[in-house]
Amino acid sequence: MKALTKNRIESIDILRGVIMVIMALDHVRDYFHFGSFLAADPSAIETTTPLLFFTRFITHYCAPIFVFLAGTSAFLFGCTKSKTILFKFLFTRGIWLIFLEMFVNTFVWTFNINYSFIIFQVIWAIGFSMICLSFLIFLPKRVILILGILLVAGHNTLDSVIVQGDSVKSIVWYLLHQQNVLVYDSVTILLNYPVIPWIGLMVLGYLFGGFYQKNFNTSMRKKWLLRLGLGLIALFFILRGINIYGDLIPWSVQETTTKTIFSFFSITKYPPSLLYLCITLGPAMLFLRAFETTKNKLTDFFLVFGRVPLFYYFLHILVIHSFAIIGILIFGGKWQDMIFTSEGPSQNLLAYGYSLGVVYLVWIGVVLFLYPFCKKYMKYKANNKDKWWLSYL
Repeated sequence: MKALTKNRIESIDILRGVIMVIMALDHVRDYFHFGSFLAADPSAIETTTPLLFFTRFITHYCAPIFVFLAGTSAFLFGCTKSKTILFKFLFTRGIWLIFLEMFVNTFVWTFNINYSFIIFQVIWAIGFSMICLSFLIFLPKRVILILGILLVAGHNTLDSVIVQGDSVKSIVWYLLHQQNVLVYDSVTILLNYPVIPWIGLMVLGYLFGGFYQKNFNTSMRKKWLLRLGLGLIALFFILRGINIYGDLIPWSVQETTTKTIFSFFSITKYPPSLLYLCITLGPAMLFLRAFETTKNKLTDFFLVFGRVPLFYYFLHILVIHSFAIIGILIFGGKWQDMIFTSEGPSQNLLAYGYSLGVVYLVWIGVVLFLYPFCKKYMKYKANNKDKWWLSYL
């Protein structure tokens, strides 16, 4: 089996590129917005503003689409490979991604050479999910589908299971379903991406790749994308309206309409609730349908980032963090406060930060700065397909 023609695959890369660019906005906000390190969550109803809430909400699309399309890419990669070769690739790449999370991603986020603040974020979730997927590919597709749906739609039944402590049993649960921070004598470990729903999401993304097989009818694929997109969005509003299941925190009527809207759309990311995944993946399906064959200068721009996602991910964090050091010096602070240790962000950062207007300007600057590097690397990968190690970067 071969994947469809180049422009079909381009629609996937364009979507990936769009969410990678949006991802940078969230991370620029993390490092530049006033009070972002020590203040309330940007989605907190009592303290947020419409623009701040939107800035955070729009970036919710990044992680789930990133993980989902990683599964789709695994399927497309395996179309011309045996299951054994695909297993080896997924298993080894999963281990490699976990290594990169612990040692490369931790460093670019913290700039701490002592590694006293270790993070487990989206790269960890993708890596572990790939390892799981490497075994699941040998199962019948129907079984894989059922398992994926159960993990995505059923994991919220576990929300009431709360554990404490740092026993092995507790740590396993933190990695699977409960976001937590482990603090030891001189080391802090941030467990930000419990993996149960992410595994299910990657599994479903893997099966989704079947829509892009050779000879799959284009009109039929568009019909399915429309059905899935509208169906997921409808499911979000129905379940959120019923307000019984699908998210850790129910919504409630507030003293103002704006705050009520905030409450309705405040959905849980750690781990991603069923509602979180419905409202992010639904529009993603409609995007793929709309950009099935679209090609212009704008899509070419996003295509660059979508074809080098891992390279872009690490590079954009490195650049943003480096720019943040310049930003705090301009602000009049100390660059040492941008080095994060086991104690977390410095209390000096309470007074640091810029307006959202500046955040958006820095975001645009970061994206434009990264573009030529990503484009050059994209061309290098395209011209060196014989180099096996490029598939790991």
